[in-house]
Amino acid sequence: MRAMYAVILAGGGGTRLWPLSRPETPKPFLPLLGDRSLLQLTVERIVGHPELELTSDDVTVVTDRRYARLVQAQAPRIRVLAEPAGRNTAAAVALATIAIDRPEDEVMLVLPADQRITKEDAYRGVIRDAELELARGVSAFGLDSPLVTLGIQTDRPATEYGYLVPDPARRQRLHLDAYQLAAFEEKPTVDRAVQLLNNPGTAWNAGIFLWRRRAIRAALARYTGLLTLLEPVIHSGSGLASAYDQLRPLSIDAAVMEGAARDRTVVMGAMDVGWDDLGSWSALIAAIGGTGSGRVVPPGTPADAGPDDLVVERIDGRLALQAGPRAILGPNPIALLTGAAAGRAAVEALIDRVSAWEEQ
Repeated sequence: MRAMYAVILAGGGGTRLWPLSRPETPKPFLPLLGDRSLLQLTVERIVGHPELELTSDDVTVVTDRRYARLVQAQAPRIRVLAEPAGRNTAAAVALATIAIDRPEDEVMLVLPADQRITKEDAYRGVIRDAELELARGVSAFGLDSPLVTLGIQTDRPATEYGYLVPDPARRQRLHLDAYQLAAFEEKPTVDRAVQLLNNPGTAWNAGIFLWRRRAIRAALARYTGLLTLLEPVIHSGSGLASAYDQLRPLSIDAAVMEGAARDRTVVMGAMDVGWDDLGSWSALIAAIGGTGSGRVVPPGTPADAGPDDLVVERIDGRLALQAGPRAILGPNPIALLTGAAAGRAAVEALIDRVSAWEEQ
């Protein structure tokens, strides 16, 4: 009998979108693309669709305990698994693997909470195919229960993403293109990004995974000590907090997937689903139909906004949008949106949405 459940990872400060996002209100909880938050869009994208057969009972959001109430307010029918503190995705996945009581052969789908997907039907279709053809066992690759990751088709030599490097000799054409993975690579230099773009099958790392529960348990046990540390204290709030105090922040890529790729137990499914991680002001401006590019000016760093630029800052804690020309220098992060004045209406609508949400 087919069965799958989903774990959504919601956390992080969204520092590349400051001052729009803040430590107390990270990117996943903001209505960046419309009236719904990125978290709400993520839940709605996977729940109640025949392709995936997921209900609200099949979904858990893992988040820092500081954001548990935000999750409950935005997704009241979804289970919340609160971490004592944010320790990156390795700890979050390990905690979910231990705390969510599902059969060992069921497939766990792991998703970030803050991505944009424009081809939602295609996205669900890829997840369905990856579950049925890859995560449940890939006889073509000689793997019983692989760790599966979904890679984004590249279209430029991006330096802001990690890369998935496949073994081109280990490719299978199923309902989706599948490769045995050779390596994970962190954000590359420009020259290396050009090389990777020309490698057949190389994809951007979207942080989307599927695996049987027993497969990720075995991998966590092999490559980390997380299960040994967390499992004995899973029902003790103070014990879990103490265990988290011992953890250094580490991604699931660094903790597990890089080693597993070297051991050739990772399979990648390729997808083209209109994906964006909205990881910068430039990406967000493009997603909302604005113009230009953007960056965060750190506190105490001087910069100048020209006549075609916009500036986003917080004045007495409230978001404010101003036009150039003007000098930039302040005690808090400020966003400089270069060439954005021509698309000011889209940015104004964004600031208004977030401001209204903050005032609720």
